[in-house]
Amino acid sequence: MNEMIKLTKNQELVLGALSDADGALSAYQILDLLRDDGFRAPLQVYRALEKLTESGLVHRLESINAFIACAHRHKDCCGGHGAGIAAFAICEKCGHVSEFHDHGLEDRLAALTQSKKFVPSKTTVEIRGLCEACAAGA
Repeated sequence: MNEMIKLTKNQELVLGALSDADGALSAYQILDLLRDDGFRAPLQVYRALEKLTESGLVHRLESINAFIACAHRHKDCCGGHGAGIAAFAICEKCGHVSEFHDHGLEDRLAALTQSKKFVPSKTTVEIRGLCEACAAGA
């Protein structure tokens, strides 16, 4: 975890559940996983997810209404914690999600929005299809 971001117990538990998951999880799946840790209401999960998303530790995958821990938690080429454009490849068969970053894509989207005099507040690219393993078995 980044020492600059102070997380509550609930935020730590939600982030841990997402980090341990094999794929993206809905808020209700997170609630089910954390019932033994004292979670009783969806609002507890949603509050934690809101703060984790704001801090860039978690991403919301809008096309499948689910959440995934950020794969860029440590400083890397983009500064970590959701810096830059979040891009995801989502397998429609097995649910595997791969987060990736492409500077060329980011540059082209920035040029497009600037040419349209549009100021984006958030950009997420979601590509849905089949992962390599599912495509090979199809």
